Amino acid sequence: MYRIHQIKLGLKEKKDVIPGRILKKIGGKDLKIKSWNIVKESLDARDKKSIMWTYSVDFELDKQVSGAMQQRMKKAGVEEAPELKYDVPYAGDAAKNKSGFRPVIIGFGPGGIFAALVLAQAGLKPIVLERGQNVDIRAAQVEKFWKEGILDTESNVQFGEGGAGAFSDGKLTTGIKDIRIRKVLEEFVRFGAPEEILYKQKPHIGTDILRTVVKNIREEIVSLGGEVRFGNRVTDIIIEDEAVKGLKVLEVEKERNTGNEFFLEASQVILAIGHSARDTFRMLKNKEIAMEQKPFSIGVRIEHPQEVIDIAQYGKPGRELGLPPAEYKINYRCKEGLAQGRGVYSFCMCPGGEVILASSAENMVVVNGMSLHARDSGAANSAMLCDVRTEDFASDDVLAGVEFQEKYERLAYVNSGYRYKAPVATWGEFESGTAEAVLSCLPEFAVAAFKEAMPHLGKKLKGFDSPEAKLYAVETRSSSPVRILRDKSGHSLSARGLYPCGEGAGYAGGITSAAVDGIKMAEHIIEEYL
Repeated sequence: MYRIHQIKLGLKEKKDVIPGRILKKIGGKDLKIKSWNIVKESLDARDKKSIMWTYSVDFELDKQVSGAMQQRMKKAGVEEAPELKYDVPYAGDAAKNKSGFRPVIIGFGPGGIFAALVLAQAGLKPIVLERGQNVDIRAAQVEKFWKEGILDTESNVQFGEGGAGAFSDGKLTTGIKDIRIRKVLEEFVRFGAPEEILYKQKPHIGTDILRTVVKNIREEIVSLGGEVRFGNRVTDIIIEDEAVKGLKVLEVEKERNTGNEFFLEASQVILAIGHSARDTFRMLKNKEIAMEQKPFSIGVRIEHPQEVIDIAQYGKPGRELGLPPAEYKINYRCKEGLAQGRGVYSFCMCPGGEVILASSAENMVVVNGMSLHARDSGAANSAMLCDVRTEDFASDDVLAGVEFQEKYERLAYVNSGYRYKAPVATWGEFESGTAEAVLSCLPEFAVAAFKEAMPHLGKKLKGFDSPEAKLYAVETRSSSPVRILRDKSGHSLSARGLYPCGEGAGYAGGITSAAVDGIKMAEHIIEEYL
């Protein structure tokens, strides 16, 4: 199988012309393509008068080619297609002969889901403990929160089946390179995601489809002998002789009535808690689990009409060109005053999406962005963030970053009139200093950074600095404020058998990288059986 890049198609051309384009590019008019498949699709809109789809394609010829032809193909950029197959080692038979307990996973977001799936596929029958509810119950709880302002602190936008990613865009872009990415994408497709995520440059599933996908993965885990227990919050990790011995678990639904707590024996625990589990961070600190402060970011959600972004990127509205809603990714490095040296950047851009409340703690307001698969809301939003450094924290306490987040989330709640409602203003009001409700729930350096950066961002993306652009406060949870330290074999530096994992532990940033990290932690456990 060969791979070729830079196969270009006009907006009105159909994909079935791709084989002919390949043969033309390699000068193989006497050859035939036996099979082909797209491995990457991207949109080149740098020249708005000639927007092109660009493809990387794997293909197979109907016969062996001569040495001269091979040289022509090499000159045209053809290479051997890399092997993308990921095989899960089977450890089930070995597990039957090894004393010990079933692996336990705390948290059922992307990291926990894929750790559990791979362990189940390896025959190790994991137990998952998730404090929130299954995705159907959770969706109803979230809708109630958005409509009535009634927050369930155990099951919400942050906690429950699918993690925070189940209420975002299902964006699968990542900056990492890892063979496990293909495993993640293929499993998503197998359980209901659109096949296009295998080759789109910026793949996304959509919140609506992602909820079905994670439910299907859970059913697969259970069919392979695993367990997923919802409404189970881990309150303590029992450590003896620097090794995990078990967990104290509170059945959250029963907590409201009888407070039923039980002990679960465990010697292998993947800690995939996400970065909103602040009570768990505090428990880990009290257990003297090795952690360190970590920089993160703070800011707002900025929202524009989708047409503004389309015209800036395409020259026309996307629907007129038959193109999807346009995306963007922009940044600026501040050069003066309070913000000198700080980065301002867009993050988690949601084309055709909406800004949502994502609170998980009482009397705190935090926002995020969400899109359905169709991305057809007519509005575009992204986080507009500013660097937060550890020296900005109030102390050297390992959880000072958590306290920093909580301070501004409380201010957003107060500034909303003591309601679960995001303070909102236009960019014009923010720039003129009249948007007090938004301005006062950001640190001074972030306000200065946004005011300096915005004109420059507007030059990079026309209309971004429109006075009518809406700002929603406050966005604090782009990444974890702590890192739970681990060694090369995945073990916590403080407790053998505890495997810090994913975004909450500070080792990932997004659905795909968290899922990959979950697979890595599962591999470490599987290795112990082989």
